[in-house]
Amino acid sequence: MKRNVLIIGAGGVAQVVAHKCAQNNALLGHIHIASRTLGKCQAIIDSIHAKNSLQQPGTLQAHALDAMDVEATKFLIRATHSQIVINVGSPFLNMSVLAACLETGAAYLDTAIHEDPLKVCETPPWYANHEWKRRQACRDAGVTAILGVGFDPGVVNAYARYALDHCFDRVDSIDIIDINAGSHGRYFATNFDPEINFREFVSTVWSWEDRAWKANAMFEHRRDWDMPVTGVSTTYLTGHDELHSLSQHLDVPNIRFWMGFSAHYINVFTVLKNLGLLSEQPVRTARGLEVVPLEVVKAVLPDPASLAPDYQGKTCIGDLLKGERNGQPHEVLIYNSCDHGESFTEVGSQAISYTAGVPAVAAALLIANGIWDVGQMANVEELDPVPFIALMNRMGLQTRIRDAQGDRLLDVRLPEEKLRANAR
Repeated sequence: MKRNVLIIGAGGVAQVVAHKCAQNNALLGHIHIASRTLGKCQAIIDSIHAKNSLQQPGTLQAHALDAMDVEATKFLIRATHSQIVINVGSPFLNMSVLAACLETGAAYLDTAIHEDPLKVCETPPWYANHEWKRRQACRDAGVTAILGVGFDPGVVNAYARYALDHCFDRVDSIDIIDINAGSHGRYFATNFDPEINFREFVSTVWSWEDRAWKANAMFEHRRDWDMPVTGVSTTYLTGHDELHSLSQHLDVPNIRFWMGFSAHYINVFTVLKNLGLLSEQPVRTARGLEVVPLEVVKAVLPDPASLAPDYQGKTCIGDLLKGERNGQPHEVLIYNSCDHGESFTEVGSQAISYTAGVPAVAAALLIANGIWDVGQMANVEELDPVPFIALMNRMGLQTRIRDAQGDRLLDVRLPEEKLRANAR
C-alpha cells in the first residue's frame, strides 16, 4: 500500500487535488504541496484548514520547488517520503517529474499530455513523442505512471472503456463533447492556464477518422448538440489529448473531440491569432527585449483561479458512442454535469478545475489501495474503469448514462472491502 502524496503545482486544479487528498488523508497519509511560489502553496493549505477539509489530523506542508530540476524534485520526494506524486503543474514539467519518479520509485500521475515549449500540435499520436518513450523504463523500474487522469483526458477515457466492455458488441464512433455553460462575468478569460489553452487551438486540429489521422483547421467543423443539463450548445471539432491514446488502444474507427465556444471567444481568439499574439516563438521588441507573445497574453489575462468566486452555471462533458448491440444499432451517452457554484463552496475552485482535480485523487486512492498500482505506464482506458467511476460517484463527480432505457445514474459498485477507501 502506497502512502504520502506530493502535489506539484499550485493553481486551480492543485487546489481541488489538495482538498480532495485532505478529505481522504486516512488512506493517503501526509500531504505536501510544491511549486515555484511558496505563497500559493500556503494559500491552498490555509483554504483546507478554513474549510475543515482534513478527514483526520495530519501533515499539510508547503514547499518551494522548481520541478524542472529533476535532482531537486528527487530530493523532495525522498525528504517527504512521498510514494505518490500528482503532477498538476504546467505540462512542460511532465517529463522532468516523471524522471524523478522513475529514480525514486514514486507513483506518477498527471492530467495532461507533455508539451515541448517550442512545438505546437506535434505529429500524432502525441503520447508517442514523449511519454510512451518511457514505457519500458517504467516497466523495468516497476513504477506506476497513470497518464492524463483528469476529466478530458481521463474520465472520458474511462467512459469509453466502460462502454466498450459493457454496452456494445461493436463501437463505430466516439464523440467526446465538452460543454461549459457557465459564466464568470469577465470580458475574456480562459478556464485554465491561458498559454496551454491557446496552444491547443492555434495549429492543426487532429481527429481519428476511418482509422487514420485527419488534419483539420480550427473552427472548420461546427456541430450543435442537445446535451443534458446545458441544452443545445454549439461546438467545434478540436484536437485533444485523449484522441491520441484512445485511437491506439481501442478498436474504434472514428474518435472525435468537440468543445463548446461562444462567438465572443472565437472573435477574441481570432484577433489575437491574426495579430501574432498567440505565437510560442520569441520576438524582439523595439527596445531590444526578447519576449514570447503568448506569454505576454497570459500575463495580462485573469488568473483562471481568480474566476472561481463569481462563476455560475454548469458543465456537461461526456462520450456519445454509436455502434451495435445484439444485432441492432445502439447509442449511448455517458456523461457528468458539474456546478461551478457548488464546486467553489466545497473547495474554492470553479467546475473546470473540479472536474480535472477529483479524478486525479480518485486515481491516487486506487494506487494507494493497490487496485491501480500496476507497476508500469498506462493510459486510463487500459485500466478497469469500474472502481474509478465508483469512487468518483462518491467524491462529487457522479456519472450518468443516457440510452434507450432513459437517463440514470451509472451505479457501478465494488465490494467495500475491495475499495478500502472511505472516499468523500
